[in-house]
Amino acid sequence: MSGAQPPVIVWFRRNLRLCDNVALARAVETGAPLLPLFIDDEREEGAWPLGAASRWWLHQSLEALAKELELRGSRLIVQRGAARDVLLALRRQCGARRVFYQRRYEPAAQKMELRLADDLAEADIEIEACAGSTLFLPEQIQNGSGKPYQVFTAFWKTCLKIGIDTELAPAPTTLSAPEKWPASLDIGELSLLPKIDWARGMSASWQPGECGAQRALEHFVREAVGRYEEGRDRPDQSLTSRLSPHLHFGELSPRQVAAALQGYGGGGAASFLREVGWREFARHSLCHFPHLDQRPLRPAFARFPWLEDAVGLAAWQRGQTGYPLVDAGMRQLWHTGWMHNRVRMVAASFLLKDLLVDWRHGAEWFWDTLVDADLANNSLGWQWVAGCGADAAPFFRIFNPVSQGEKFDANGDYVRRWVPELAQLPAKYIHAPWRAPAPVLRAAHIELGANYPEPIIDHAFARDRALAALAKTKS
Repeated sequence: MSGAQPPVIVWFRRNLRLCDNVALARAVETGAPLLPLFIDDEREEGAWPLGAASRWWLHQSLEALAKELELRGSRLIVQRGAARDVLLALRRQCGARRVFYQRRYEPAAQKMELRLADDLAEADIEIEACAGSTLFLPEQIQNGSGKPYQVFTAFWKTCLKIGIDTELAPAPTTLSAPEKWPASLDIGELSLLPKIDWARGMSASWQPGECGAQRALEHFVREAVGRYEEGRDRPDQSLTSRLSPHLHFGELSPRQVAAALQGYGGGGAASFLREVGWREFARHSLCHFPHLDQRPLRPAFARFPWLEDAVGLAAWQRGQTGYPLVDAGMRQLWHTGWMHNRVRMVAASFLLKDLLVDWRHGAEWFWDTLVDADLANNSLGWQWVAGCGADAAPFFRIFNPVSQGEKFDANGDYVRRWVPELAQLPAKYIHAPWRAPAPVLRAAHIELGANYPEPIIDHAFARDRALAALAKTKS
């Protein structure tokens, strides 16, 4: 290899795409051969190793990325171990002295990046941390006092005032390869897939990878964005984007979403861009408050009298609470790795406020079962419902699972799909089957307590109990 130009490393992390990949574009600009690299480093995930659903997605996404690289004359090198050790070894093997990567904002990943910068500088390796997972750098958005925002509306207003950069870095058509490739693991050797195939529902529901992300974005903009504002809360309709896992794994950048929405009038595009802004707010919040995944942002809630209810938690996880909208959401989650956002709020409210189960138990379950399990979104979302986080809904806002179902799934189509034992129940009773007269239940082949559970708790009682618990917290 003497005389050959040493390669530069493009370290793929949560940016598993070629289009609008700033780290990749910067590496291409050097004119050097490229060594695309993925490192399986458990230290990067810290206390939150990937859940089962996310591991399944990552396997598919890495395979898709590898195919796209091969089409451009390159390949994906896969290695396992501490990022420091892997990069130092590639320095010795290939002479690679420059590394380009996309920044992450999870606490463990940030700590690892800081240590890595020092370690690699000692080895004469230049690293460049690039933007790409957010629309704005966290240090860029501050309130008038120079501190991070804790209210979303003010945060987003500042973002829009600055303006979103929608100039995208194009995907390269060809990539220069090194003269000799280092050894690589097969993606299958990472053991990301489940040993027992429980992922068929996810396989039927998703197309992981950059091509799948582009198709999903194009479909949403073409078919649904115009009706998004009025239809986003309807789980019985397909009017949400389902882009969250693609954004989480970086198969799609938030700038690509913003660029795709340009030129679309009406409230739908602005309303959806606001949801992208909420994702941005979550990342900035986790960056500024790195304990967000473990401790309530509002200190008073450290005294909240949560209950240990293993039976109730298990019923909630299995979709056997006796409240059809909650059960439908939890079953959709188990089958597809995803749940409609309106139903997420109702299901979370039921766990926290009807059962008084600590929000961290809910966050852990979502982390393992969601294909879009994102530490920033998951932490902020659960704290929002619990009333203890940034821009949180007040704790006394307690969703009624019956009236929420009647309002947003009026005909019961969503419930019938995911709770098939209730499929023959008339819409009048679909969200409260215990109110149905005995002849109606018999005609629908429902025996409460046998083939569908009675409600595990009375909502009116639970609401009063939750408000009493809140009063204790304030006292």
